[in-house]
Amino acid sequence: MASSSAGAYNSPCAACKFLRRKCTAECVFSPYFPPEEPQKFAAVHKVFGASNVSKLLNEIPPHAREDAVASLAYEAEARVRDPVYGCVAAISYLHRQVDRLQKELDSANAALIRLAGGAPPPPPHNGNHYYHRPPWGGGGGFYNDPNNGGGI
Repeated sequence: MASSSAGAYNSPCAACKFLRRKCTAECVFSPYFPPEEPQKFAAVHKVFGASNVSKLLNEIPPHAREDAVASLAYEAEARVRDPVYGCVAAISYLHRQVDRLQKELDSANAALIRLAGGAPPPPPHNGNHYYHRPPWGGGGGFYNDPNNGGGI
């Protein structure tokens, strides 16, 4: 659970320090923005605004606030890094990676089925790779076959 920074050490939380105000025991920011993480609040404040975050935290049940702040901090830091796409850029990248890995897994499973069942190799696909048999006609379809790592 998040710790309150306004208590034991009398050190203001990162939010109160950033906003240059006194950090009280009732500070809604104090459990989630410790003084050791000033950049976390700075990014959240820059993107969402302290007033909006304060209103949001007061409307959310206390047990869900830590997750909400983690999400706000992630989204704010992503927006600071990439002002146009924010966290959508990371999500899009991960979706493309999942698609690529799924295709790779499907290809590997198809190769296993072909090897186990003796089925003929599939026709060349229209991807960025090419299927090439050596001039002597041998190779069994494994020379430069993208489904076999590209080599013999």
